[in-house]
Amino acid sequence: MAKTKAPVAPAAPVQTISLSNLEPVPGSRRRPIRLGMGEGSGTGQTATRGQKGQRSRSGDGKLVGFEGGQTPLIRRIPKRGFTNGLFKVVYQVIDLGTLDRVFKNKAEITIEDLRIHNLIKGRKPVKILADGELKRAVKVSAHGFSASAKEKIEKAGGKAEVVKAVKA
Repeated sequence: MAKTKAPVAPAAPVQTISLSNLEPVPGSRRRPIRLGMGEGSGTGQTATRGQKGQRSRSGDGKLVGFEGGQTPLIRRIPKRGFTNGLFKVVYQVIDLGTLDRVFKNKAEITIEDLRIHNLIKGRKPVKILADGELKRAVKVSAHGFSASAKEKIEKAGGKAEVVKAVKA
């Protein structure tokens, strides 16, 4: 007896996904409750805000730390001490290993070179740290050097030049 092949159903057209045909799974989203849309909606009149009081009024946004008229905690606790945050110098740090890897055949490295190679951003001062090795003599200009970084640069035959920071 010869076997006959069953008829093959035509394949469904392949639909590509794009932003214009995306939809949520049916049943995964509910309609939002529309407050204050008349008595027939079930949420009319006071629109779920209750009868009276501060929270029922329009413009009810309160600041962070508001404690209902009580003196807020941030005003009750004592303020002591001193912070030097406004005057603290925050350096952008670069190590010697990075300088050796990025500037393979350069004899002089300036702050502008560091900026061109995206090693630093903005106008914050730059400090060179001693992580890694410098294998050749290079003149490095920066706003600051760690003592061991300066020692490693001079040991390799180079020069560490301190540049005055520009107020930004």
